[in-house]
Order: sequence, then C-alpha cells, then structure tokens
Amino acid sequence: MNRWYARRAARARPPTAFVSQPEPRTIGSFAKGKQLIAGNLLFAGHLVEAGDRSIWQLEPPDEAFAEALHGFRWLDDLAAVGDSAARRKAQEWTFDWITLFGGGRGPGWTPDLTGRRLIRWINHAIFLLQGQEPEASENFFRSLGQQTLFLAKRWPAASPGLPRFEALTGLIYAGLSLTGMEAHVDAATRGLAQECNEQIDAEGGIPTRNPEDLLEVFTLLNWAALALAESGRMSRPEHVAAIERIAPTLRALRHADGGLARFHGGGRGAEGRLDQALATSGVRATINAGLAMGYARLHGGRTTLIMDAAPPPKGAASANAHASTLAIEITSGRRPLVVSCGSGTDFGEAWRKAGRATPSHSVLGIDGVSSSLLGPSRRSGNGERALLVRTPSEVHVQEIEGEGVTGLVARHNGYVPSHGLEYLRRIEMSLDGRNIYGEETLAAVSEAQQEVFRAAADKTGLSGIRFSLRFHLHPDVEAAVDLGGTAVSMMLKSGEIWVLRYEGAATLSVEAGVYLEKGRLKPRAAKQVVLSGVALDYSTRIRWSLAKAQETPVGVRDLVRDDPAGLPEDT
Repeated sequence: MNRWYARRAARARPPTAFVSQPEPRTIGSFAKGKQLIAGNLLFAGHLVEAGDRSIWQLEPPDEAFAEALHGFRWLDDLAAVGDSAARRKAQEWTFDWITLFGGGRGPGWTPDLTGRRLIRWINHAIFLLQGQEPEASENFFRSLGQQTLFLAKRWPAASPGLPRFEALTGLIYAGLSLTGMEAHVDAATRGLAQECNEQIDAEGGIPTRNPEDLLEVFTLLNWAALALAESGRMSRPEHVAAIERIAPTLRALRHADGGLARFHGGGRGAEGRLDQALATSGVRATINAGLAMGYARLHGGRTTLIMDAAPPPKGAASANAHASTLAIEITSGRRPLVVSCGSGTDFGEAWRKAGRATPSHSVLGIDGVSSSLLGPSRRSGNGERALLVRTPSEVHVQEIEGEGVTGLVARHNGYVPSHGLEYLRRIEMSLDGRNIYGEETLAAVSEAQQEVFRAAADKTGLSGIRFSLRFHLHPDVEAAVDLGGTAVSMMLKSGEIWVLRYEGAATLSVEAGVYLEKGRLKPRAAKQVVLSGVALDYSTRIRWSLAKAQETPVGVRDLVRDDPAGLPEDT
C-alpha cells in the first residue's frame, strides 16, 4: 500500500511554493558532516567509503543503512558544516533522490521516513536551493508536495510510537509550510493528540521504556508545537499535556553528565540534545516523586544512580527490550562509572542478542539464565526481532531514608520459575554522593520456592546455584584488584578514585568487558568487576560498598577534554 500511494502521489502536480518556513531546529554534527564530504558514510554501524560516487549508487549493507540514507538526517550534518563543499554534496544527493526515487520508487516511501525527510528538507530548504536553477527549485517543491500527499494518506499505517510521531510531525511541518497543504494540518494535529493520549502514559513514559526513544518523541512534540505557534495556531491540549508529562520524566532519567540512562535499547542521546529539548519545552524544572517510566533515581553531591525498577516492556514494545530488571548505572560528575553494556543492534544480531541478556547489565544474575526470556526471532523491519516471552511477574521497589543516606529496596521473581529464588537488592547512597552501599540477596521463601530450589540444586550435583554480580565499567575507567584481592580500585579520567569492597562468600575479579556504543564500527573494550558465588542454601547474601577514596576531594576540576565526535579512532 505504501508503494501504491507513493506512485499515486508522484503523479500529482501540487502547488509549489512556501507559505512560511519553520525555524530550523535540527542540529547536526560538524565532524560527521566533514566525514560525509570526504565520502565516509558511517550509518547503522557500517562504514562505507563512497569516494566521488553519489550515495544512491551504493549498495546498502542492510536495511538499517538504507533507512538512514533515505531518512536524510545526514542533511543536518552537512548543514552544520555549511560551506560550499557541504552545500554541493547536499544538493547533489537531494536532487539525485528526486530523480531516482521521486516517482514513488525505492525503500524511502514509508510514513516515518517520509516524515523525517520532510522535516529536514523544509528546515534546510534555503541551504538546498541556493544557486539552483528555477527548474530544480520547481522539482524540489513538487517533490515536497507529493511526499506530503503520500503522508496525508499513509501516516495511520506507521507503527505506533516514535515512527508515527515522526510521520505526524512531518505532515504538520509540510501542511504549515507549503502552498495548498494547510488542509492536512487539522487532521495531523488530531492524530498527534490521539497518539499522545495512547502512547504517553500518565507518568510521561512510553511502552518501550527506552529513554532515548522518549527523548526523540519529546523533541518531535516540541518541534510540532513551536511550528504551530509560529503559524498562529494553538497546539491541542493533549499535545501540550504530553510535553508537560514527559519533561520531568526525562529529567529523572538524566545522569550527572547530562546523558540519558542506557536501558532497553537506548543510548545516552546526542551531546546537548536533552538539555536543548528541555529548554525548548519551557516546562518548569521539576522531577516527579517516585518512579520515572519505571526507573528509580538516587543522587547525592555529584553522583547519580539510576535503577531499572519495573518489569520490562511486553508484547510488540519488547522487540528491543533487555533483561535488565534491577540493573543500575552510576555516574560521578561528567564521568560514567558503572554502566550497562548497551544496545548491540549496530554490531550484528549476535551482539544485539548478547546486549539484551542479563549478564550485559550491572546486576546480579544466575549463571546461564536471564531474568527475562527471549522468544524465537522473527523477521521484521530492520532484521530479526525477538520479543520477551517470560519476564518477572512481580517487581517491587520502595524508597528508604536513613540518617545521612537515601536508598532503594527492590525485588523481582524472575528466577523463581527456574530456580525458586527471589532476588532482593538494597542500595543506599550518602547525601554527599561519596559512598554507595549495596546488599544482594537470593532467597527461596515459600515451601513451593524451596522445592523448586532443591530440584535445581539436584541438577548441579549438589554443587549449588552459581551466580555473578557484575559491575560493568565505562571504557575510560581504569580498574585493578587491590588490597590483596579484597577490593578493586577504579580511576576516572577526571582523576577521581573509587574503591569497591565486599563481604560474603564470593570471589572478586576484574574481567574483560565491552561497551556497545552507537556510532562506532565495533564494540569498545572495557572492564567489568565480577563477584562470583554459589547459592547453597535457601538464602544467600553479599554486601558491597563503592566509595570515593579518602584523598579524592569533594570538588574535582575535570579539565580532561573528551574525544571530539566523529569517526572513532578504533575504526
């Protein structure tokens, strides 16, 4: 149906002019723009050297790469460079697209990609049309109108959530900007209001529980609201209310370094994107009490800790979900310390599957088992997708306060079906953020649970249920076993030193790990601190502490510059 409507729209001859043009708000990367000019295309985890060829002459390595090309986000990067070479590339690739695919051909004719593309074309129209002949300008505007007609018919076919928000925002942009297209604005604003009601819950969360997806939705809602305001229209109450619900949730999901918590397929977000979106929204700076989209947050001084404290997404929303229940991330100042491995989507199916498993998160897990079970892979969209088919049915979290500390007590029953063991996690943080205390417990409480535990233990030859408590470290953290094997010292690039100690029957080690970071060609080498033990009884407990070394000052002047964004050195 997309193809049929695309070809039908391509036969239309809509009016070709701007009524108005929204203020450009998409922000690109100067470094990535320079890469594109040099012919180095880094999309969806693939580096393709185009040389002097047009990007449309390349054979995309996979569907995700093709979608990145046809979505035109790279236009933001070329506009960020803004010189004559960048303009020539942008014009060449855009007008080649019109020639090759404007007739309704190619993989770019889906509602979400069309919406994404329309936003970029409208934002950068002056950049694209400068110095062009009248015929080229006429073709450009005609294509804009044809894509708008396609989107007006096909936006309901976009998948609920982020894809549909992209489609609707693109339709609003086009309806407000192009001659003769204003009739589509009311339908788009109604659709956007309905999507806000259905996809944004009362706490400002989305079904996928992906923080980066939530930021993208929030950004699109901001853009749509500002475009409507600039044209003298009012956003619908549902639209405004959704922005007001999401803003405090995103603030709660922001670490001390300004990046988002990396859970359920999401990354930290583009540098500065979150702060810009929050400032643009105009929503007063508050953080709601309790959980934010199922995440709990502790903070003290310069330290933040964020825990995944709710059941994973279910059904179709779990296509990118991780078995990360009760996992934590810790950031000190602008330096991540304890992290999740992240999404392996850009690195192939094996890494994608590994990144979703419990051992890729900073949490206790029973060896060989994840707290949630992945179902069989099914072909869809960008490749193989496996939904979560068994997740913890009970996840509880409670905030606690003590003298000089705040904390969380949480538990889940994800290991009860297989091993009869509930997992209880207690974490406290001092008010100055210099000390974090943890207690991990595996317990078979009821008679039924104890019976399952005995059966699982029998299968091991009575050698017990092996488990591992993992603390994945950011690649910039240097770690070494210290104090005769009883502690691990960790140094951040800022010069801060943190020391982890433990109590209980466990073995401490520092092992190789990985950090799966979007925008790179391969996983980054990292380290992980592992406490390994065996559950021999109905209750097993390990205590640990993570504290700044005494010689670490309260305020550290972090003057070390990060690597500039761009083509990674490890390529």
